[in-house]
Amino acid sequence: MSTPQLVVHRDKELMAQAAAARLITKVVDAQASRGSASVVLTGGRNGNGLLAALAAAPARDAVDWSRIDLWWGDERYLPEGDPERNYTQACEALLDAVPLNPKRVHPMPASDGPHGAGVEAAAEAYAAELARSAGPENHGAVPTFDVLMLGVGPDTHVASLFPELPAVRETERTVVGVHGAPKPPPTRVTLTLPAIRSAREVWLLAAGEDKAQAVAIALSGAGEIQAPAAGAYGRSRTLWLLDAAAAAQLPRSLYPPASA
Repeated sequence: MSTPQLVVHRDKELMAQAAAARLITKVVDAQASRGSASVVLTGGRNGNGLLAALAAAPARDAVDWSRIDLWWGDERYLPEGDPERNYTQACEALLDAVPLNPKRVHPMPASDGPHGAGVEAAAEAYAAELARSAGPENHGAVPTFDVLMLGVGPDTHVASLFPELPAVRETERTVVGVHGAPKPPPTRVTLTLPAIRSAREVWLLAAGEDKAQAVAIALSGAGEIQAPAAGAYGRSRTLWLLDAAAAAQLPRSLYPPASA
């Protein structure tokens, strides 16, 4: 378990631009050292804001897009191409504009796919896809992600792990189906905390006044069942990327003035 590090930016636009630059550097470094990179994307306004900033960044061409594996932390269980799907939004924000290797892009299943309404079967299929991509060096059922990004919800949820629901209590499976999510749509597929914690680095993104209380709760020592964001951490690094509004309820002692 890595100790959380905080970086606080003036506003959400600057946060997105800085996070995009940070991600480019991390991917380029991974490709230089291991030949490829593995990244888990997140949806929501902050995740999509980061992808849009990455699309607009001149340095994006430093990445060899053909040598990056893209995964998702969660997905709304909706038909292929639905505008609410994280994959659809990621394509619009960035993926359609860069030369990816389609075989290395791993969207979560859609509800009109081979599993139909069976969200648990869809979750099992994604878990199997992760397991196939894990090598002996990964020591587990998922590949070792270089960076796994998560948006933080106002209720402290990350991915589709909501407070008190069964998915956040999962200790063995890497992917599960979610029923009865408190925000629409109620049916989803999500990585679990064990899968999240396999990542080298976990980045948690939060911007806006509506996230301030959630950030303060998650960083105050709350339990992961009540505050799932508190249970999201990386093996070597856990990075909270915030704007000033989202950090408003944190004591300034938690982050250096220079990061503001």
